[in-house]
Amino acid sequence: MSYSTATAVGPVTLDDVRGARKMLSGVSRMTALEGSRHLSSLVGAPVHLKCENLQRTGSFKLRGAYVRIAGLLPEERAAGVVAASAGNHAQGVALASSLLGVRSTVFMPKGAPLPKVSATREYGAEVRLHGQVVDETLAAAQEYAERTGAVFIHPFDHPDVIAGQGTVGLEILEQCPEVRTVVVGVGGGGLLAGIAVAVKAVRPDVRVVGVQAAGAAAYPPSLAAGRPVAVEHPATMADGIRVGRPGEVPFGIIRELVDEVRTVSEDELSTALLLCLERAKLVVEPAGASPVAALLSDPGTFAGPVVAVLSGGNVDPVLMEGVLRHGMAAQGRYLAVRLRLTDRPGALATLLGVLSAADANVLDVSHLRTDPRLGLTEAEVELHLETKGSEHCAEVGRALREAGYTVAG
Repeated sequence: MSYSTATAVGPVTLDDVRGARKMLSGVSRMTALEGSRHLSSLVGAPVHLKCENLQRTGSFKLRGAYVRIAGLLPEERAAGVVAASAGNHAQGVALASSLLGVRSTVFMPKGAPLPKVSATREYGAEVRLHGQVVDETLAAAQEYAERTGAVFIHPFDHPDVIAGQGTVGLEILEQCPEVRTVVVGVGGGGLLAGIAVAVKAVRPDVRVVGVQAAGAAAYPPSLAAGRPVAVEHPATMADGIRVGRPGEVPFGIIRELVDEVRTVSEDELSTALLLCLERAKLVVEPAGASPVAALLSDPGTFAGPVVAVLSGGNVDPVLMEGVLRHGMAAQGRYLAVRLRLTDRPGALATLLGVLSAADANVLDVSHLRTDPRLGLTEAEVELHLETKGSEHCAEVGRALREAGYTVAG
């Protein structure tokens, strides 16, 4: 089926996306498209990063939220709007509402990162914390809408929202006319659906690939079943795509237009986030790094030039620290070991000397002397080490064993 005309399947057309772009003029930014030499060398073709992490509010969500709210009737605006989000949609709705002079209430999961909660309030929304996952928060926001008459602004399951997100696709086609593959992270599906509408309508030959976290991958079983299927207890560090069930509207578009949906592991997500920070000098949240994770996991299967959409950069600093250590461990650059030694003067210094000779950088030491598990003359030491890769980790372990230490972990 060809989509070279101004229309596309389902309720969202290329004309809708173009109209959304006019509406967003002066509101959203045309974000940068940055080349990545490292990823290009892995893929064997040019790879570009679409930096929606540098968008206003730190993610693409402002686009869809503004288009949806701007399209409300005067009486609907007077009633106010309500939304539910783990953070990025929340900020998009809050800022869009403030720009349009509309009162907003935003429901967020109780575990939402504090920086996202604070930013949502600063953009002018009333924040209410409810539920543990986005689906529970969505239900609370919908109940609030029914009770108060406020207009519910869905994060992904509405044509106006999808049209707004699709403006990212128009920008990609302008910034990289020779693009052959576009890779997009997917939770509920609004961004992927919008980009697919825009890209396939103009360039049906471009391959559009969605990426989900394996622990919250509702699209693969849904596409196999031909209908949205819920995943119980979605679990991933990528809170921006931790959605248990695809939206009805984006699902129909994705089923028709998207070429493939892949999954990535938590190790791959953390490694991708670390790469974005170290190689591209870009702060990206785990959900935003998911397309990079897909490229790293199987680089030879992407035809270039490739555009990977970094959908957001709103990451909790506490989570960032943990994710970076996780990513370093996945690359063999971070090692935690626990061992016992004789509790005598100089014993710890001797151990540190062994590690120094093995060229391991000690980041942290925990020294335990009093514990029922320990003998009278024993002490337990846990060390966090910076290493140079998997081979170096093995060398460090070997050096410790040769020095007479029993490594427990």
